[in-house]
Amino acid sequence: MCRSIKPLFNFEPPATEVEIRGAALQFVRKLSGFQKPSKVNEHAFNHAVDEVAAAARELLGSLVTNAEPRDRQVEAERARARITRRFGNGGAPDDPPRNLRTADS
Repeated sequence: MCRSIKPLFNFEPPATEVEIRGAALQFVRKLSGFQKPSKVNEHAFNHAVDEVAAAARELLGSLVTNAEPRDRQVEAERARARITRRFGNGGAPDDPPRNLRTADS
């Protein structure tokens, strides 16, 4: 749904309030269709963000797992590797885009 919302459970150190609130904000933005609400809708929008953040905090606090906590730096490196595999290493400026390359290039 929202690609910028990342998993927050089972990390060492645990998710911060800033991360939880950021995920809640992205979720409410997606649902409402507003990047920034109008003055008339601002109270309802902010209230929704607060409620979603509280629900997320409660959820994260109540989940149980036997798995070892994930390391944020290791997960970030894995994400960078996936991006490199998906989009390449940037390529030279004069390389044609992948979908335009011929079989012999």
